[in-house]
Amino acid sequence: MPEKTPAEREAIALGMWDNLGRVMAETVLLDRLLKDPSRIEYESPAIITRYKDRMGSAVFASLHTGNWEVCIMPANALHARPAGIYRIVENPYVDRYIRRLRGGLYPGGLFASKGGEGVANVLRIASYLRSGGTVALLADLVDWGGVQVPFFGHMTWATIGPAWLARRAGTRLWAGRVVRVGKESRFMVSFKELKVPRTDKPDEDIRELTASIQRQFEAWIREHPEQWMWSNKRWKNHEMPGGSQD
Repeated sequence: MPEKTPAEREAIALGMWDNLGRVMAETVLLDRLLKDPSRIEYESPAIITRYKDRMGSAVFASLHTGNWEVCIMPANALHARPAGIYRIVENPYVDRYIRRLRGGLYPGGLFASKGGEGVANVLRIASYLRSGGTVALLADLVDWGGVQVPFFGHMTWATIGPAWLARRAGTRLWAGRVVRVGKESRFMVSFKELKVPRTDKPDEDIRELTASIQRQFEAWIREHPEQWMWSNKRWKNHEMPGGSQD
């Protein structure tokens, strides 16, 4: 891919902040937006038809593009009763407010990935998957406790959460994204199944699948870089687990 000009880089940066502002406004009105089904289209509607009421247990991994809150809609359209994994917001009042807004999107419940509930929730999530449930989580942020995989030509620490859950629970894994279409809160949702390796070396399988997820994310980001929330650092101090993210 040819190097971007300064003007192109500035346009991408301004576009990212514009998209982020829209996401913040849309989050407050999320319940109203989702009552209008015409706002969301699926890139592959045939997949919805094929797997509706027959998805079974699955892990959905997404990234912060478009309005990522909408990316769970395919699982709901499939009647898969998804549960969500999210990072606790430090302000407890804001955290409760956001959980309430998201509640209708996750009929299987919301589980915190860290904090006091973290360890217990890992067991609950695994149990939910083994009982036939589906779980969704965002997987494009740095995770110093994860594994190093390539991302845009550099090594980054990526979460093993989606790969670990799919590999250990024996489920399918789907990568998904949301693309904003125009300026009227309309979206195109894409999702793609990734092969889950199942050899006699589980750690290598998890690393390989984690790298596959990040490759898919990179390909999608290249298509619409202005819609990816890249303000979260992915590479600084990547050589040192526990390094500063500031």
